Amino acid sequence: MFTRGSLTSTILSLMLMLILLSSSLAVFSIVNLTFSLGDAKGINASGSLRMQSYRLLLYTNAGSHNTDKKITEFENTLNSEALKRSFAWYSPEELRNQYLVVIDKWQVMRVYIEQGNTQLYSNSLTDFVDTINTLVFKMEQFAAFKLKLLVIGQIFGLSILLVIAFFAVVFTRKRVVKPLQLLMDSAATISKGNFNVEMPKTGYIELTALGNALQKTAAELASLYEDLEDQVAEKTLALTRANNELKFLYDNLVMLHADKLDYKALQSAINQLKYYEDLTYLRLIVEHDDGSEDVIEAEGGWPKELQAESVHFPLLIEKTQLGYLDVISNRPLNQLLFENFAMMLTRSITIHNASEQRQQLALLEERAVIARELHDSIGQLLSFLKIQVSLLRKSLGNSCRSPEVESQLMEINEGVSTAYVQLRELLSTFRLTIKEPNLSQAIEVMLEQLRHQTNIDIQLNYTLSAHLLEAKQHIHILQLIREATLNAIKHAKPAHIVVDCQLTENGMITISICDDGIGVTHLAERDQHFGIGIMHERANKLNGIVSFNSNPLGGTTVTLSFPPQQEPLNG
Repeated sequence: MFTRGSLTSTILSLMLMLILLSSSLAVFSIVNLTFSLGDAKGINASGSLRMQSYRLLLYTNAGSHNTDKKITEFENTLNSEALKRSFAWYSPEELRNQYLVVIDKWQVMRVYIEQGNTQLYSNSLTDFVDTINTLVFKMEQFAAFKLKLLVIGQIFGLSILLVIAFFAVVFTRKRVVKPLQLLMDSAATISKGNFNVEMPKTGYIELTALGNALQKTAAELASLYEDLEDQVAEKTLALTRANNELKFLYDNLVMLHADKLDYKALQSAINQLKYYEDLTYLRLIVEHDDGSEDVIEAEGGWPKELQAESVHFPLLIEKTQLGYLDVISNRPLNQLLFENFAMMLTRSITIHNASEQRQQLALLEERAVIARELHDSIGQLLSFLKIQVSLLRKSLGNSCRSPEVESQLMEINEGVSTAYVQLRELLSTFRLTIKEPNLSQAIEVMLEQLRHQTNIDIQLNYTLSAHLLEAKQHIHILQLIREATLNAIKHAKPAHIVVDCQLTENGMITISICDDGIGVTHLAERDQHFGIGIMHERANKLNGIVSFNSNPLGGTTVTLSFPPQQEPLNG
């Protein structure tokens, strides 16, 4: 942009011009006044000459001896400095000539007085006074001229000052005030957050620099404000997303801990995660200590052939992996959300497992207490009854004995013995020592005890998931397996016994105890055998049934079938 120059230089030049003009007017006025200082004195002096001329005539006619003195006073006034100013270089020539005429005529008038010729003096006095009046008039005219010149100079200078001041005001308003006002309006607009402003055009360096600086500042503020708006929008979006994620995690955490944790709740949680993140496929793999896995698939299933690589998010707690989330997605994954979700699942499963273990340990402790109570009460009572029956048989005389009495005593003794054996077996079951409170290990410990009592090969095939059984079901299953295995050992005389625990295709838990012994030809429901009836009662408490079947190749299979505590995942 074209610039005329510096605004400060222009204003300085204008101010110097005004100062110079004002100073010139002041100097002119001072000089004029200086030259006019003696005008009044000169006029007074010239005016006094007229009076002194008449006084000389009066003194001459009276014959006074003071005539010479008055002549001297007249000459002193005529030759005074006030009247000699008429010879100054600035005095007009007419005034100078008139003053010389007065001096010349005074010389003639003096002669008349000195000669005492009053008649000639009197006749010449009128003309002489007229000459003095003309001098006075000339002096007054010259003084008036100087005053007029002073007035004209002041008016002219003041007019020039006013014109220059007017142009200065117009110039300042147009070139300075208006651009500054526009700059202030632009600054006010910027302060309101509107940075799209246009600076006024100006021809001066300072205003141009100020406008350019303000324009640059506005552009930088606009860029910074836009960046801040983008950052605020980004942070708001991030906070909103984080809030939604926290709400999502909180809702799922509440759902998982609101009731007993089962695999339906886990599937509901991963379904919500799939729809929340718009995932293609999602599943949860739960790993068990025995190496088995349970697969929980979200709605939509899991592809048989993977078209894309899946991403694993492990369920870790204290370096122990409980499983992992398996994800396939066409979109970038929110790593933090999945890690937090996996952590939430890990803690929920851990808390559930710990609760189950506490419940099972509480049951084991309760069983141990019951075992001690049974041993200390019923066990000792049964031992006492056996002793009393033996003493009773010995104390009966031959006269009191009869086949009926002997039969009854034998039945009492066998009943007490059977009750005592069953009590010992029950105590053995209650006193099982296991490292972990799970059914698989409890069965293995129980079978290991039986292996030490016989040479029969006893095997265990256990493929059940821990979530399918409740802790309160363990004792019934354990006792039923023990009872069936003991019956096979005592009555079937087998070489091999296989205990098989599995989940069938119809979703039922099936536990079978199969032996290759002599088998059974007839075994009605609730036969006279006391243990068989207890096995049916335990099956009823599990909402299941127990059956006894002969094997095609010999031997017997005792089968317990009952529903799991929750629906199976893969069945």
